[in-house]
Amino acid sequence: MEKLGRAFYSRDSLSVAKALLGKVLVRETGGERIAARIVETEAYMGVTDRAAHSYGGRRTPRVEAMYGEAGFAYVFMIYGMHCCFNVVVAEKEIPQAVLIRGLEPLEGLEQMALARFGRLYDELTNSQGLGLTNGPGKLCRALGLDRRLNGVDLCGNMLYIEDGERTDFSVVTAKRVGVDYAGEAKDYPWRFYIKDNKYVSVR
Repeated sequence: MEKLGRAFYSRDSLSVAKALLGKVLVRETGGERIAARIVETEAYMGVTDRAAHSYGGRRTPRVEAMYGEAGFAYVFMIYGMHCCFNVVVAEKEIPQAVLIRGLEPLEGLEQMALARFGRLYDELTNSQGLGLTNGPGKLCRALGLDRRLNGVDLCGNMLYIEDGERTDFSVVTAKRVGVDYAGEAKDYPWRFYIKDNKYVSVR
């Protein structure tokens, strides 16, 4: 499959969040390939979005990657223990990003299972199998996405996104998750997911 280029990411967050559904996130590590289909995303629209880290033009070392060029990774930590992986979009100095909330495992299942649960994929319970990558923190642990990858070029060879082969799905639009602090922005319908996919984190 073809790797997505810079132009794909150089659009507003809402457009990219929907377009990323069905694409394949790939992590190359130690000569091994781990791949998973993107099934759930959230758009964060930058300085006017009260749920975004860059709301009001906030600019700290933590969020600096959002102000950079489109097509780079923005990885941040929550609760001091869980990482969240985002795709930087739009233009340089326009700090928008797309949070990846859910993935459907495709390749490297053993590596993912060992990273998440310390056991082989065939040894996982049904709930562990479903819980492998159905949430932003879970998928980061499964694919080994941590703060060391913050600012990595998604047009490179370490971490990138490929065009997906599947297009036969319906998209559900919903409110974002975990942004109750964001005033009216908590109700914006800026979360998108593939209908009936079992790896969606919240329905």
